[in-house]
Amino acid sequence: MPDLDQAAQAAQSAPGSRFVPDPAGWVPAARQVPSPNFDARPAHMPVDLVVIHNISLPPGQFGSGDIEAFFLNRLDPSRHPFFETIHQVRVSAHFLVTRGGELVQFVSCLDRAWHAGQSEFFGRPRCNDFSIGIEVEGSDDQPFTLAQYHTTAALVRALLGTYPVRAVAGHSDIAPGRKTDPGPHFDWAGFAAAAGVAPAQLPYRKEQP
Repeated sequence: MPDLDQAAQAAQSAPGSRFVPDPAGWVPAARQVPSPNFDARPAHMPVDLVVIHNISLPPGQFGSGDIEAFFLNRLDPSRHPFFETIHQVRVSAHFLVTRGGELVQFVSCLDRAWHAGQSEFFGRPRCNDFSIGIEVEGSDDQPFTLAQYHTTAALVRALLGTYPVRAVAGHSDIAPGRKTDPGPHFDWAGFAAAAGVAPAQLPYRKEQP
């Protein structure tokens, strides 16, 4: 298990301005790789939910570059049998955090990325309308890296200070039975401490110690 005390110290000491979205919704600390897979949020819709995912392409493999290709509609179906089933799917997330902790941004925080799919947050459907999606490169059966917690915590800390975020949830929380990510290895308590997320902002875990 990564030492998330280090992640907390890193997130708190990280140059805040690098992770704070600019007026156009782009984060200076991120490598910007604009995806065509986005559209406008509904008018006057507050951005008040952050959704944590995991992703790996091919499944269980890291560092291939295929996640970026997928979000850019450039996935080569000949590279892996699994890609034949998904290469025509149009999806994106606002952010990706690689295994090494690099932050990549595909969609402005002001726009609607296509990450949550069919989803519901306490009776509110269509979570894409009001959420920011963060993909953490990983899988349900492997721990995440300390570098990933550093970056994700620093990013979420900045998002909390910029937008009216009232909750952080996993993809499995808003799409139960359909999705399992970020999976059992994501340390929610350690992440919350590192990112400055209050217990009330983790509504799916508020009853847990």
